[in-house]
Amino acid sequence: MNDRILMKHGAGGRAMRTLIEETFVRGAPGELPEGSVGLDAMDDGAAIRMGDRWLVMTADSHVISPAFFPGGDIGRLAVAGTVNDLAMMGATEVVGLTCAVILEEGYPREELERIVASIRAASREARAPVVTGDTKVMGRGEIDGIVISTAGVAFTSRVVRDSGLRVGDRIVVTGTLGDHGMAVMSVRHNLGLEGELLSDVAPLGQLVAHLLSKHGDAVTAMKDPTRGGLASALHEMASKGGVGIVLDEPSLPVRDEVRSAADLLGIDPLYVANEGKAVLGMRPEAAEAVVATLREHPLGRRAAIVGTCVAERPGALVLDTGFGRRLVAELDGEPLPRIC
Repeated sequence: MNDRILMKHGAGGRAMRTLIEETFVRGAPGELPEGSVGLDAMDDGAAIRMGDRWLVMTADSHVISPAFFPGGDIGRLAVAGTVNDLAMMGATEVVGLTCAVILEEGYPREELERIVASIRAASREARAPVVTGDTKVMGRGEIDGIVISTAGVAFTSRVVRDSGLRVGDRIVVTGTLGDHGMAVMSVRHNLGLEGELLSDVAPLGQLVAHLLSKHGDAVTAMKDPTRGGLASALHEMASKGGVGIVLDEPSLPVRDEVRSAADLLGIDPLYVANEGKAVLGMRPEAAEAVVATLREHPLGRRAAIVGTCVAERPGALVLDTGFGRRLVAELDGEPLPRIC
């Protein structure tokens, strides 16, 4: 392990998972009720058995630069990111969120008020009230403007794990890939691209509730492909599930504007962050019906079946281009830092 923490250790790839395993998970207490999901599972949250239901908890922090970007801001991101982590474990009945804000001395009050208004609007949209929080101020130069830390609590009758993929399962994405990362990078680097690049940041709780109400038994795994994009999420899911995954490149939904921006930066959209999409494992016989159900919801209009779980190469991700196949490497860290 490196003796210093680097940017890659927070980027969602292999380096971050290794750091967490070697520091936070190793030796952590595991005294939870039987059937619970704890820190060692390294899922999107923890699930504690309470009678015939589970209490799901998650925590998140947000350090995005810039704080305002096309399609959203750090406030909307904070709510959506927390709600989405809960939803990825099947917990769409949100009890409440916490919100702690750390501000740099001199931060513009007008910008803070815009962010707070955005938090309130996203909270109403997600049906996830912010019930408590904290505020701190640090000296100039000690942090970069604003940092928001959130936590969420929700209930579910069935916990969905990111480790549940089985051979034969189909991989479904709920919409276009890379929208958030490319929107942020376009303003961060003043790319001046033609076309409209907008972040997809959105709370997915209601979309997931709609899906689970109709096809809950068909869902084998869920994860939101944030830092590191779809590729990093699928590498983790494949490794935990002990399956290989073959992606069908022509089926991957990517907007033309995103593809152009990614080409300009030399980045594969598979590695670009999303903040309003989910990647799902589905039993093969239900996949088409699941896509139809997702497309009934505004946040699932571009849902698509993009891959299949196979027995060969457990833990590997393979891209079928239509002309041949190639391995998709797992990056050590995401190529786009400070993206969420």
